[in-house]
Amino acid sequence: MKTRQEDGFTLVELLIVVAIIGIVASIGVAQVMRARLAANESSAIASMRTINTAQVSYANSAAFGGYATSLVILATACPGGTAFISPDLDPSLPSATPVATGLLKSGYAVDLIAAGVGAASDCNGAAAMTDYVATAVPRTMGATGERGFNTNSGGTIFFDPAGAPTGTTPIQ
Repeated sequence: MKTRQEDGFTLVELLIVVAIIGIVASIGVAQVMRARLAANESSAIASMRTINTAQVSYANSAAFGGYATSLVILATACPGGTAFISPDLDPSLPSATPVATGLLKSGYAVDLIAAGVGAASDCNGAAAMTDYVATAVPRTMGATGERGFNTNSGGTIFFDPAGAPTGTTPIQ
């Protein structure tokens, strides 16, 4: 009587290996998603800082102390000058994804609205205001971000843990 020689893996062994690979992959995907959320939030905070800096520059050099009422105005240079914000925050460019009067950037809807009362016109004749509110809200809560951010002429960036644009807790 001959004994049968078996080479290779059994179906059970292969299923165990596939299950282990699936578990390891699911852990990795969760880590990647958390990293993406953190990166998107960092980008939103950086956008708020950029808008604050651009508004200070705009107020000092173009609007006689007033603030721009939209991102498009901040992206418009004075004659012979350069724009106050970088092109990645200009909603009028063809490469931008417009959202309301702002744009979509790294999973956040970034926008700028006027606040306060009217001030003098700027170097291009656009109306300036005494204050502004910039916001960054997750496009899809939990998938592109978890916190909403806002800032104004005071320069402090606030967050809301529920993703709203009306946060009152300053970022540390």
